[in-house]
Amino acid sequence: MENHSQNPQPVRFEDLHSVHILGIAGTLMGAFASFLKRKGIQVTGSDQNVYPPMSDVLAQAKIPVFTPYDSENLKKIPGRPDLIVVGNVISSTNPEMKAVADSGIPYGSLPEAMEKLLLKETTNLVVAGTHGKTTTSSILAYVLKASGRDPNYFIGGVSPALPHSFQVSSLEQKRPFVLEGDEYDTAFWDKVPKFFHYLPDHVILTSVEFDHADIYADLAAVEQAFEGLVSRIRPGGHLIACVETAPVRRLLARAQVPVVTYGRARLLRAEGVTADFEIQECQEDPAHGMMTFRFVETASDHSRELSLRLPGEHNALNALSVWIETQRLGLTDQEVSDGLMGFEGVKRRQEVRGEKRGVTVIDDFAHHPTAVRETLGALRSRYPGRRLIAVFEPRSATSRRRVFQEAYVDAFVRGADQIWIAQAFDQSKIPVEQQFSSGQLVADLVAQAKDAQLIWTVEEGVRDLSRAARAGDVIAVLSNGGFGGFIPKLLEALNHEIQGG
Repeated sequence: MENHSQNPQPVRFEDLHSVHILGIAGTLMGAFASFLKRKGIQVTGSDQNVYPPMSDVLAQAKIPVFTPYDSENLKKIPGRPDLIVVGNVISSTNPEMKAVADSGIPYGSLPEAMEKLLLKETTNLVVAGTHGKTTTSSILAYVLKASGRDPNYFIGGVSPALPHSFQVSSLEQKRPFVLEGDEYDTAFWDKVPKFFHYLPDHVILTSVEFDHADIYADLAAVEQAFEGLVSRIRPGGHLIACVETAPVRRLLARAQVPVVTYGRARLLRAEGVTADFEIQECQEDPAHGMMTFRFVETASDHSRELSLRLPGEHNALNALSVWIETQRLGLTDQEVSDGLMGFEGVKRRQEVRGEKRGVTVIDDFAHHPTAVRETLGALRSRYPGRRLIAVFEPRSATSRRRVFQEAYVDAFVRGADQIWIAQAFDQSKIPVEQQFSSGQLVADLVAQAKDAQLIWTVEEGVRDLSRAARAGDVIAVLSNGGFGGFIPKLLEALNHEIQGG
């Protein structure tokens, strides 16, 4: 890979003996760190905040983690690292980064390391989109693995169905490499999407919406980023795209490879379009924890059904895109069907964290209004007849801004019986006029006759919600961060406070 230090010699994967990682507690970085450790490479890392599930992953891998960032951390590493990998959370003013820049040790971003060290000869299957990329890439990797294809994969989530989030069994030519393609920027010196570095052969594009308001000015800028991914698909590849929304349809014109389209029939008709594969209906079987969906290939009018353990139409879309991709990779219908049935989900995606005295507590990463709406809809169908309580922490760069202030009202009004909204995570660097208002969201929900509460602190929220919960409730906690340990604290409090009936 290219070298950003004073040393002009490039680093090769086979020459790595020691690697230090800045921002190691991120899901992608932690997965990469664990992979290096399994390969026998000495790994150390540093971060500001470390919380589950990645803290557990790093501890299990026995990787030393220094916290907080400090220029002295480099002196704690045994010997001199061959490479320092820098996460995109790191700024040029970070004290440890300054020490790295002065050290003469080669450094680079994780996507750059992937591109230069791992992806040149493999067949790279990139799953990208505003929503669903973690689940879809996990399903794809699992189905390939279950069918005996032994894929490489790199996924920004932890799944019980896969032993690791980052697995490289071989870098031989044409071996499939499943990659979760993130549109967030690469590093402070490389302000392009991570997926620009992933050398895609085939791409699954799940959705394109405005997000990451800290780095994208508007939807047009987001579309431009995805256009860059589509234009990078290598000759001989293909694009599989969900065409329910206009931004994705606009991108298809940029593709220089064959395109296969899919979506839900009723939403496609509302947009006045058709797709190559269309989901006709979804049926939940809550008693067995299953969902079955029927889809049709429009060219032949041939229909078939697939089943999986995940709830919600959005997961039917994810599964359908995997079916399309794996069919083109040569898997049989039975192999794909068996793989889907065996997939058990991804941590922090509708993950049941516990049940205390009849109250089920679910952890989900949803933070964009569309994800909130789809997640709550899925839970409603999986737990019919039960009161659904949503707890939301505005924590992402976009959710802490006003851009979706009104969109959240619609997402929660239609999705939950009771809504608890936390104060937004640190907004100190966001201009006041751009800040999201949790209080305003609660007021807007109350104005639409919804039972909505404001959470001032984690401790108060845990106390009040545990007292208000009733046996039979489903509590969905939505946050893309640690939320101050809200879920384990709530489960503990529920042991003492559940009301009867």
